[in-house]
Amino acid sequence: MAKRRQKLLVPEAQEGMEQLKGNVMKRDGYSVVDDKPNEVKYEVAKELNIPLQHGRNGHLTSEQAGKIGGQIGGRMVKELIKMAQQSLKKQ
Repeated sequence: MAKRRQKLLVPEAQEGMEQLKGNVMKRDGYSVVDDKPNEVKYEVAKELNIPLQHGRNGHLTSEQAGKIGGQIGGRMVKELIKMAQQSLKKQ
């Protein structure tokens, strides 16, 4: 089965989402290179003792990959919810 990347409903939001990822992960103590926020996944994997490598990672289980993505995506979702709540309070 081919790997399917999730696509944003609004492709123009990609840069903003990457920026959000970097900001959220920095705030949580991870070292993030400003122009490569996606690289933080390697630091998360190392913290979780998951052997993520640059390039192909077909050796990882779905559970391992999900743990890495969940750590990052979960933090982003929490931040987006917080931003929405703050926006609603202003109205």
